[in-house]
Amino acid sequence: MMSQLPPFLDDLPTKSGVYLMRDEKKQVLYIGKAKNLKIRVKQYYSGHDSREMIPQLLEQVDKVETIITLSEKEALILESSLIKQHKPKYNVLLKDDKSFIGILIREHDDWPMIELVRQKGVLKEKGQFFGPFTSAWKTRELFELLTRNFPLRQCSDNELASRKRPCILHAIKRCMAPCMKLCTKAAYQEQVKGVVRFLKGNTTDLLKNYVDAMEKASLELRFEDALTILKKIQHIEQYIEHQKSPIAQCPDDLDAVGYAYVGNTMAVVILIFRAGQLKDRIFVEKEDSLSTENEALESILTQYLTESTNRPKEILIPTALESGDILEELFSIKGKIHVPQKGLKKKLLEMAQENALSFLPQLEQNEGFDMLRDLQKALDLERLPEKIECFDTSNLSGTNPVASMVTFVDGKKETKGYRHYKIRSTKGDDYSAMKEVLTRRYSKGELPDLVIVDGGKGQLGIVTALFKELDIATVDVIALAKEKGRHDKGLSNERVFQPNFETPKLFTQGPLLFFLQRVRDEAHRFAISYHKKLREKRVITSILDEIPGIGPLKKARLLKHFKSLSAIESASLDALLEVEGIHKKDAENIQAKLRAKSK
Repeated sequence: MMSQLPPFLDDLPTKSGVYLMRDEKKQVLYIGKAKNLKIRVKQYYSGHDSREMIPQLLEQVDKVETIITLSEKEALILESSLIKQHKPKYNVLLKDDKSFIGILIREHDDWPMIELVRQKGVLKEKGQFFGPFTSAWKTRELFELLTRNFPLRQCSDNELASRKRPCILHAIKRCMAPCMKLCTKAAYQEQVKGVVRFLKGNTTDLLKNYVDAMEKASLELRFEDALTILKKIQHIEQYIEHQKSPIAQCPDDLDAVGYAYVGNTMAVVILIFRAGQLKDRIFVEKEDSLSTENEALESILTQYLTESTNRPKEILIPTALESGDILEELFSIKGKIHVPQKGLKKKLLEMAQENALSFLPQLEQNEGFDMLRDLQKALDLERLPEKIECFDTSNLSGTNPVASMVTFVDGKKETKGYRHYKIRSTKGDDYSAMKEVLTRRYSKGELPDLVIVDGGKGQLGIVTALFKELDIATVDVIALAKEKGRHDKGLSNERVFQPNFETPKLFTQGPLLFFLQRVRDEAHRFAISYHKKLREKRVITSILDEIPGIGPLKKARLLKHFKSLSAIESASLDALLEVEGIHKKDAENIQAKLRAKSK
């Protein structure tokens, strides 16, 4: 076990994706996939990975890059593609990366055949190649599935020409025996078209036939046959999921651009897709306090396209560019530079955005101090706001009033400093709730540098009056309010109320506004989630309490078994009777009460 973990581990994202370990010369040493990138990479350094090559690998690792994907399946597909592209030294020790298995339909033959092949170079001249697939045994299962349903020949050209009688595959109905002319070319071509349609994702008819066959076998009590068919159905569904993968479906030659801001720095990620595969990921860090987001993005794209030797046909961006048409014409983009609104391309753009956001923690380390210094100057604060605490209240429909406090240290969230509060006051107004929470928080304990409350002049008055009462004079206070008092997210203008200032400062688009909104929205999210949790618990408890014969023990057992009120409501009589201690009369009372509620 290593005595000290590398500092870059803390900045890794906690989402699914692929990690690339590089040495000082930026050569890729190892590529892996993970459900949680941070946890998986940490395992290398904490002694949880006992493979013999690990110590030697870690001695050479200078940097770990990550690419976030939309799911674990996406990560699996991307890992295989990147291993084939980079051929990392340490992957070769563990994996056969010479080629990946696929299925070839030799359409150009008189009698097209279907075969398993290892992809080596271009196969277009030989027919249609489907793959490469990430799992050899699953591909063989798929091949088995195809040959059982589409009886094309599997023999070589020599065998086809020299056959004197049909082979065993014809006897078991897995070949149409074109060698003996036992089928017409038209009928054979229909089977070929069926295989191609299936491998391109048109699996509806075959699935329906299998489902019907499974149900028939089940009704006839042939349960082993039904289980066998079910496994086939599941395998087809897995194949369908693979085909739905944005990475697997990606059209030829496009770039997806994502970006995020920290202070004056824009983090931009460009995912480069060529020939339908993710080939590279470019990260650009741009410092510019004077440009708008639109101008900064235009500048980065112009520089990227100027230096690129393999320009895309299309570029996906998260926000429209005023000079998009000019860039298209200038750099001969064959498609367009645009913001996708739905479908596959929107998913690819979301993937780029997730990757850009994953760089925020490491940029915050570099930019945090400068941004806080800018915030101090913009708001005329007495202290550098290294520790910020932000409060919000939630009182939906007048029930279960709660409040939240979130903490930011050096411009970053510090979740161990988050707090929830149940409001004890019976007055029911936001001012009383805020005063109660602030009193409970600041009557004792360490003080922050800056307190932010969500609201206007009234909320600010509550804080300043309380701090005067508690003799607190070393904490800056501001109240943050959207122009229209909304809680929706977005870069709308914000009003900042401060003591000793008659009129609020107006913050417009820019890094400081982005940061203040991020802090306030996090407090709001934290309060709302707690409020919803309490309200749901209260609703469930109150309704179950009204049912005759259901006491605390039975109520607890019902909730443990069904997890939610809606599940209890939709449960059948037999399902309710499965709960320990619930008798038929209890079940009937539960159904009567909950059905009456839903009318």
